[in-house]
Amino acid sequence: MRDFLKNTLATVLGLLIFLGLSVGGLLAIIIAIASRDTGPQVRDKSVLVFDLGTTITDAKRGSNASQALGDALSGNAGDETISLRSVLDAINEATRDPKIVGIYLYGTEDRSGGAGFATLKEVREALQRFRDSGKKIIAYDIAWGEREYYLGSVANTIVLNPIGSFELNGLSSETMFYAGALKKFGIGVQVTRVGKYKSAVEPFLLTKRSPESREQTQALLDDLWNELLTAAGQDRKLSPQQLQAIADRQGTLMASEALQDHLVDKLAYLDEVVADLQQLGASDEKTKSFRQISLKAYAKIADDKANGSAKQQIAVVYAEGDIVSGQGGIGNVGGDRLARQLRQLRQDDDVKAVVLRVNSPGGSVTASEVIQREVILTRKVKPLVVSMGSVAASGGYWISTYSDRIFAEPNTITGSIGVFGIQPNFQAIANANGITWDTVKTGRYADSQSTAHPKNPQELAILQKSVDQIYDQFLTKVADSRKLPKAKVAEIAQGRVWSGLRAKQLGLVDELGGLQAAIQDAAKRAKLGNDWQIEEYPKTRSFPDRLFEQLGNDAAAKLAQDNPPPLPDPLTTQIGKLQSDLNALKVMNDPLGLYVRLPFNFRIN
Repeated sequence: MRDFLKNTLATVLGLLIFLGLSVGGLLAIIIAIASRDTGPQVRDKSVLVFDLGTTITDAKRGSNASQALGDALSGNAGDETISLRSVLDAINEATRDPKIVGIYLYGTEDRSGGAGFATLKEVREALQRFRDSGKKIIAYDIAWGEREYYLGSVANTIVLNPIGSFELNGLSSETMFYAGALKKFGIGVQVTRVGKYKSAVEPFLLTKRSPESREQTQALLDDLWNELLTAAGQDRKLSPQQLQAIADRQGTLMASEALQDHLVDKLAYLDEVVADLQQLGASDEKTKSFRQISLKAYAKIADDKANGSAKQQIAVVYAEGDIVSGQGGIGNVGGDRLARQLRQLRQDDDVKAVVLRVNSPGGSVTASEVIQREVILTRKVKPLVVSMGSVAASGGYWISTYSDRIFAEPNTITGSIGVFGIQPNFQAIANANGITWDTVKTGRYADSQSTAHPKNPQELAILQKSVDQIYDQFLTKVADSRKLPKAKVAEIAQGRVWSGLRAKQLGLVDELGGLQAAIQDAAKRAKLGNDWQIEEYPKTRSFPDRLFEQLGNDAAAKLAQDNPPPLPDPLTTQIGKLQSDLNALKVMNDPLGLYVRLPFNFRIN
């Protein structure tokens, strides 16, 4: 025991020295932790504060070690990231809570956060229930945009700063093409694919969209835009046609114009909004503002109330990000890791049903198949329902097949039933710089995976045969699981993306609804009545786990950062998009080199 204590003390002191902290710093930490409240408290006549720029993810995300340590030392709640279920539980609890008198929705200049439209739709419906209960929602922004307005339009009162602006100019999707640059630098790209709409490879081959890609993108944007116009219009008593006319007339309106067109209810400065909120709730003597609690803090209270003691569980499993072979990392879906999780839940007698929440553009064929196999095996033992998030396409659709029921929102992006393979080579750029290769081999195709030269026609034919076979398997799986004629599936596949609304009409999904609807359906299928509770997977790791995994010099550096990063300029934004595109290529690790994925740089603005 003496050695244990001695070694433990030495380790702690070593970490403090490593981080540049003193023993006094340790005492300060202990005092701060000891003096900290046991948890957030709700006072009477409080307003729930919801930042419209909050990043809403499917699964709960833990910060890395240095972030967690910084939050622990500063007392901050961390970044503005929160899970969808936490948001929904918080709003639903606030609807019932007599201490919460209203919700304040506010926008910030930083638009880097947010969520997909399908996620926002479910949050929007929760906000509507809150408003319909008789409680008030006040929304304020200095620069309203479409995504913020999609939520904010549910408010009883929408306020715009008198010097502010209102953007209502429609949705767009801008794709960056690299074919010209690759040719200039002597990098060759060969592609094998099936599906005339499978446009994921086009940035490497073309300098602009193909007609098929433009057709499907236009149809998808039209569906998403119509949903936004219809939803916002209903709450604002404006027809979609009226809103479209505003968008086509000028797109960006000054404050007085937005008021004239009834997009907002009043023009006011922030201090005037605060005064209104003080009238709605109670004043806070310390802050001289209104009595309030943040969404993230209130979500902790709602989570505690939602966690029951029922033995029977419904497991909500999140498949969020690119699907990759192996274990995967942060921000993607490791095929082996998710399959193992499903296998454990299948064998757990306390888990009576599984909801697989899919928010993925797809990825590795091999990993998708590994996951789908566990979906099939799990469904044989207990109900398994799929809830599609903002994007559940290609490989994301592959793993959704063979579930008992598929739920999607009208503005979910899904489908994209197609397959492609991509083979780069660096012969031209290497030769231009004096680099050559000389190969010795024992078989005709022994060097067929080399990037030193282009594939010859025979090698491309072999790869195309593999792509054709995988595509046929994809069609068969969809036809079998959806009880559709294979010929019909072949007609609506072709790599084409569909909105959730169109997918429902085509038979690719069963019901229009969000995560909550899928959970209720799973409970009904398992015949659980009201005696059940939700458990979410994968589990987030504790602070000590994250701290000791990633502790390093960057922790001390980040602790010293007092000022938030500046808002990105347009050039930095474009460079960031390029970096994101290149990073997407890094997760393309399928052992067969075949992928079922949306275009890796598909974005909606």
